[in-house]
Amino acid sequence: MNYSEFLDHKSQLGGFSGFEPLWMPGFLFDFQKALVDWAIRKGKAAIFADCGLGKTPMQLVWSENVTRKTRKPVLILTPLAVSYQTVQEGRKFGIEVQRCQNGRINENSAIFVTNYERLHHFDPRDFSGAVCDESSILKSFDGKRRSEITEFMRCLPYRLLCTATAAPNDYIELGTSSEALGYLGHMDMLMRFFKNLQNTIKPMRMRHHQRTGSTEGDSGKWRFKGHAEIPFWRWMCSWARSVRKPSDMGFDDDGFILPSLSENQHLVTSLTLADGMLFAMPAVGLREQREERRRTIGERCETVARLVADTDSPALIWCHLNKEGDLLERVIPDAEQISGDDSDDLKEEKFLAFISGQLRVLVTKPKIGAWGLNFQHCNHITFFPSHSFEQYYQGVRRCWRFGQTKPVTVDIVTTEGEQSVLVNMKRKAGQADKMFSSMMEQMHHALSIEKSNEFKERETLPSWLAGVS
Repeated sequence: MNYSEFLDHKSQLGGFSGFEPLWMPGFLFDFQKALVDWAIRKGKAAIFADCGLGKTPMQLVWSENVTRKTRKPVLILTPLAVSYQTVQEGRKFGIEVQRCQNGRINENSAIFVTNYERLHHFDPRDFSGAVCDESSILKSFDGKRRSEITEFMRCLPYRLLCTATAAPNDYIELGTSSEALGYLGHMDMLMRFFKNLQNTIKPMRMRHHQRTGSTEGDSGKWRFKGHAEIPFWRWMCSWARSVRKPSDMGFDDDGFILPSLSENQHLVTSLTLADGMLFAMPAVGLREQREERRRTIGERCETVARLVADTDSPALIWCHLNKEGDLLERVIPDAEQISGDDSDDLKEEKFLAFISGQLRVLVTKPKIGAWGLNFQHCNHITFFPSHSFEQYYQGVRRCWRFGQTKPVTVDIVTTEGEQSVLVNMKRKAGQADKMFSSMMEQMHHALSIEKSNEFKERETLPSWLAGVS
């Protein structure tokens, strides 16, 4: 390669492998058209748009363009119960979408949607493109689901990732999204932009948090190389776009103003003390936090029941333990729980009953229902906090999202010993804001991140050197 090609290769800013859009419908907002146009031309792209900004219609338009171009189907992968919403959105916008669970696709349809749990039934050779809805599922670099999705998408020419929380508070998790799109692999990204403070390349999580309560994991080992932070965000922006509101892209925010959010903390006093204690002490480490959580199930659930009983409006209750869910279902007369023991079909049935208003109070765990679902009809949420910022963010955003017309109330029920959990959540929220700000800064940077604008001038040699062999 010549010198220009060498510099181009080193920049890691991939070019455009897509095509000019064939169809851009009028129902998309201007900022949505800009994102879809870029993603189609890019070919393999990620749209990190906040909850309620219309990722579903954007991925449907993207899929329709790919099927028209290739004359082959596109598969949309979603969390549980979200496939129903995707089909409904397709009907709303006049785009035919067929829900498929067994992998046997109908040749008369072009866009298919299924749950991640059923991906193993499908053959990637049947499709020209794939969409990962709520693609933060890829963030677990050693997870079975991530490996399955990455392998399925590996040979597809067109790929799209859509989520509001690509990597909630840990930059290195972004490497799994890059790998799924066919850009730098997870470890390649780490080696290029980061330095391991332990001078190893082992990506496994540290176990010290089990003793200290720290949940930093890899973020405690990996740090940006001295020169690499800005190049990292420029590389990110070469294949991803991040937006929290239309004005982030220079468009009008009219119609995309969120109602007020009220977060109330309810401190519960434990009726029983830890063994050997005369009074309540802050829980130190995950083991003590788990013990206190189990010891205070009754007090915390009674507090939630009282908060929910104060109104006849719909309420969404997030819990983490099976015993919490079982007790909440018993003490709240009109509540129904979605548990891990329910079949996928039963879970979807209960989610749809809550969305339609047949069920007033829904009790479930964030890992079951905190991704992708639209609960704008509900404006009251209760939460038992955990160390997962993503679970809290996504759990709140099921209701507090664009399209919500009422002020949203979040009641956080916790104990004296769990104060460190809330502190950790606040720290992670700050990290997430920093990540978003860094991406936005590079998106707006005067230097274009597109490959076509890189290294426009060819190298020139002085005359006295030109003839030297």
